[in-house]
Amino acid sequence: MVILFPNLRKAVNVGRNFYLTFMEENLLSLPPDFKVYKDRAIYVGTFLGGPLVAGYLSAENFKNLGQQDKVKTAWFISIASTIAIVGIVFLIPNIEKVPSFIIPIIYAGIAQYLVQKTQGPAIKSHIEKGGPVYSVWRAVWIGLIGAAILFTLIFAIILLTNKEVLQ
Repeated sequence: MVILFPNLRKAVNVGRNFYLTFMEENLLSLPPDFKVYKDRAIYVGTFLGGPLVAGYLSAENFKNLGQQDKVKTAWFISIASTIAIVGIVFLIPNIEKVPSFIIPIIYAGIAQYLVQKTQGPAIKSHIEKGGPVYSVWRAVWIGLIGAAILFTLIFAIILLTNKEVLQ
């Protein structure tokens, strides 16, 4: 008769008795039941939808990981980054000469770095304990929705500030 023990490290046969040595983890502990976004999913969502999406995904991770005090900071950084990036894009002369994918790569890379620094160990621990993660596709959809919202806001600002359109 074969009995499978997933956490079995060593079995020693002494006569009819088997002595089992298990890994250090507690067999009664259950894996976390909440999901988190991996840093790569946050990178993809941010690339598609901008810093506001990074703020949303990071804030969701902070909430799920029990770090409520960092949720407002994530939102503040993402809103300030969005305003700064939009302002810089409109103020830089000859911005049309810069390849359109450069700026999203830069802010998505910064977002991924910040997630790795602030949430990396907690995400890794969550996954090692068997906790589930959100699909990258969910981050893609959130990124696309964020892009639609951002473009709508920018379009509205352009319409409202353009005197020729208003007259």
